Order: sequence, then C-alpha cells, then structure tokens
Amino acid sequence: MMDEPEKIKRSRSVAGHKVKRERYVRRFVNRFLTMEGIGVMLLDSDFRIVEVSDMIVSLCGLPRPDIVDKYAEQWFDEVGLRPWPFDRSLLEGQTFRNRVLNWRQDKQLHKLMIDGEHLTEGEARTGAFVLFRDVSHRMALEEQVRRSDRLKTIGQIAAGTAHEIRNPLTAIKGFIQLLNKSLKDRDMEKEQEFVGIVLSELDRVNDLVSEFLLLSKPKELRQVSMRIGGVIQEILPMIRNEALLHNVTVIYYPKPEMPPILADKELLKQVFLNLGKNAIEAMDGGGTLIIRECSSSEEPGRITVEFRDTGPGIPADVLDKVFDPFFTTKPQGTGLGLSVCQRIVDDLGGSIEVTSDGYGTLFVVGLPCS
Repeated sequence: MMDEPEKIKRSRSVAGHKVKRERYVRRFVNRFLTMEGIGVMLLDSDFRIVEVSDMIVSLCGLPRPDIVDKYAEQWFDEVGLRPWPFDRSLLEGQTFRNRVLNWRQDKQLHKLMIDGEHLTEGEARTGAFVLFRDVSHRMALEEQVRRSDRLKTIGQIAAGTAHEIRNPLTAIKGFIQLLNKSLKDRDMEKEQEFVGIVLSELDRVNDLVSEFLLLSKPKELRQVSMRIGGVIQEILPMIRNEALLHNVTVIYYPKPEMPPILADKELLKQVFLNLGKNAIEAMDGGGTLIIRECSSSEEPGRITVEFRDTGPGIPADVLDKVFDPFFTTKPQGTGLGLSVCQRIVDDLGGSIEVTSDGYGTLFVVGLPCS
C-alpha cells in the first residue's frame, strides 16, 4: 500500500500537472484570439456574442465592448452584413463548413471562409462558435494562376493566327499604297480619301495583330537597373497631352529616395502608358488622374506605382474580369490592353491589382527592387 506522504506527493504532482496544463491552454487561447488571418466568435445559448478575437474587431472597426453582449443579429445589422452569414439554427446543431463570406471594409473586399459548430455540455446545447479565415490573398493568387493559364492558352492560339493574318496584310497594304500613289498622280482626291480610310483600318488591324503577338510571347526582356521615376517622367508628357484632349488634370507625386528596380524600360513604359490612357478615357467629362510612387516598410524589397482616377468607377460585377483577354467595356476596344499589361508585369516578377468604387478606380503596379 502507498503510505500517506507518497499519496500527498503524488496528489501534488497531479495538481501541478493540471495547473500547468491549464496555463498552456490559457496561453493557446490568448494566442489564438490574437492571430492574424484567423478570427473566432463565441456565442451563448441566447445567440449573444460572448467573445471575439482581434481579427473580428479589426474587420468591423468597432471596439470590443461595442461587440460583446450584443445579439448576433444586431451586430450583423450594425456592420452591414446582409444577408446574415449564419443564424440561430447553429444553436440547434446545424453546423456548416467553408461557407463563403464577402466582407467589405473601407472600400476593401475581404474574402472569408467561415465554419460554425455548436457547443454542448452533457445533453444541453450551451452555445456555439464560428471560425473566420481570411483567404483573400490565397484566392487572389489562385485567380492570378488561372488567368495566367488562360493567357497562355489564348497566346498559343493567337501566335499562329497573328502570323497567318500578318502575311496577307503586308501584301494588301503594299498594293493599297501603290494604288494611293497612282490616284495621287491622277489628282483623284475623293478616291484618295477612301484609300486613306483603308490604310488607316489596315494600321488598326496591324496594331491588333501586334498585341496578339505580344500576348502570345512578349518581347525578349532586357532588364536593367533603373529608377521608376525616370520611366514615369519619360511618358508623362504623352499622358499630359492625352489628358488635355479630355479635360483631365494629371498630378504626379514622385518619390526620388526609392531604391532602383530591375525591369525592361520599354515594356514598363507600355504598361504605364496603357494605364494612364485607360484612366483618362474613363473620365469622359473631365477629372483628375493621380500618379503616385509608393514604398512600404512592410515590403522593403518592393515598390508600387498607383494610377488613381476620379471617374465613375468599374461596376463590381465586372471588376474581376478587367484583365481577361478580349473583355472590354469600350465600343472600339479590343480587350487586350490590360491582359498584355498583366502579362508584362508578371514576366517582370511584379503584380498588378485594381480596386474601384463610385468615386474612381485605382490600379496598383508592384515591382521588385533590384
């Protein structure tokens, strides 16, 4: 039999292990409630919010005391979550997994996956908890991969098609130019006007074919170290001239102290000219185009250039399609400009993102430092 001192010693050891285990559990709970990218909400049997993690507090923009002790439905209405992401059926045992929740905060859309589970004590249900996972970045990366795959497939088709078009196009243009010279020698001005229209349209087709070829296989990259400000200042006069025709004011905010980048200057100029031209054309009745160089302490090896316009914005239902090949909202657009821009930026190791609302559109080009 175990003597009394041994029993006391063992009892103390068990108690010590229990205290230690509880301390570890508390540490885990406290750490879990402060983790980035993961949120948790605890609900009691009356569907009142008992506790929320820091992520939930940050997303809704309300202090914790203004969230805790409220009915979940009341909180949904206050933060504008419509339709409600879950209801009281969760307390009755109707759990859910990987439910998608789009949560817009300060003009930024967060894509969340939520899981709900009820809590029991014996036979009685005492409440529930909901886990929130921010998958915005992952879904953006997945969409970028899908878009790149689409571009690759379309590019392979475009390459063969473009070459087949360009060969007869060159012959047609040559004979039309000869015809134009003959008409000029005979002073046939009206016919010359018609031929001029044909030549103009042939040039437009040729530009389209060139975009096809760039979409299929960009020019060979000639990456050198350069200052992003130097690239912008070279294309700024062209952007300002275009802006004058549309009653648009261009404001440029340089940041000379930023580190250099490694890029192909000509291809980068094509990207910036396209973004600037698109922004200007979006402001049909005039407005302001702001071009800003930016850097972030959170990403020291990366710099960004912003193109922000004050136009009507891009509707939410088409915002995800703006980089898709052949998608355009312009009557005379080809839908290839932004696709080519994204292809170039991807090849340079960067990223291009877009956000929009009723007050304008923002394109952000991120590039790695050299």
